[in-house]
Order: sequence, then structure tokens, then C-alpha cells
Amino acid sequence: MIQVYTGNGKGKTTAALGLALRAAGAGLNIYICQFLKGRYYCELASLKKFKNIKIKQFGRSCFIRRSPTKRDKELAREGLKSAQEAVANKAYGMIILDEINIALHLKLLEQKEIIDLIKKTPKKTELILTGRHASGAILKLADLVSEIKEYKHYYRKGIKARKGIEF
Repeated sequence: MIQVYTGNGKGKTTAALGLALRAAGAGLNIYICQFLKGRYYCELASLKKFKNIKIKQFGRSCFIRRSPTKRDKELAREGLKSAQEAVANKAYGMIILDEINIALHLKLLEQKEIIDLIKKTPKKTELILTGRHASGAILKLADLVSEIKEYKHYYRKGIKARKGIEF
């Protein structure tokens, strides 16, 4: 099954990590490939405690605020290669491509490559794609799409990202 978590609201990665937690408890092997993320997030410490969850980051330590750099593209390509290897390995019951939709939106990767990856994913593997701006083609291939919409956010009151909640 292909699941997509998209939209401008908070909680897309959190939803995917919740699925990983549930799948780990059921004994599945999980691979999490984080695109555009290279800094420390508290989930890294939590996920290290699970022998059946593997997580890798493919991003710089800073947030892309303007145009992506050559290095951003290189890291996204490394992430794609790693994700392709995880799919080909067939050892994972769940593969999460965290922030892949943003990587596509920023044109760090070609949509055709991700569509090919989706089509090559074994039927027994749950493939989760997260990030804002999921394309129509990705949404069409998905079996489940959840759009997380921001209604209200405390950032608008000037509250900064908090350890353990946003990172």
C-alpha cells in the first residue's frame, strides 16, 4: 500500500513515525529515509532504541529557505539511491520517504524516479511519502492520502519550535 501525508499543517512526519512505531511493535522491519533533514531531531534518539527501525538523513543541517544548492541535490540523490536499495532489498515491511514531496517540489529529484520507485515497491511493503506539495501524479498512485491542513498554529503567536515537539 502507498500512503501519502501532505498539506500545510503540522504532523505529517509525526503521523509517519507513529506508523513506524506501530509497525515496529508488530515485528516489521522499517526503513526511514529523511530527505532535506540533516540536523538532530529528537526522534533520532527514540528510534535508536528499536532494532528493527533504521533511519538515515539526507540533508544539510540548515533549512532550505531560498534556492536549493548543488549539495542539496547531491544529498537528495544519495537519499533516492538509499531508498531504491531499501526497496530492492525486500527486507522492509515499511519504508518511509520523509519530506520526499518537498524534494520533488524543489526539483531536487525527478518525479519519474519516484513514480518508478513506487511501482517497484513490493506489494507486501507499506510505502509512506510525506511532505507538503504532493503532486497530482503521486496522489493518483496512492492508496491512502491524508491532507493535514493548518487551521491554527502557535507559531503565528511567535512561539518558536520546541524540543521534543517540533524537533
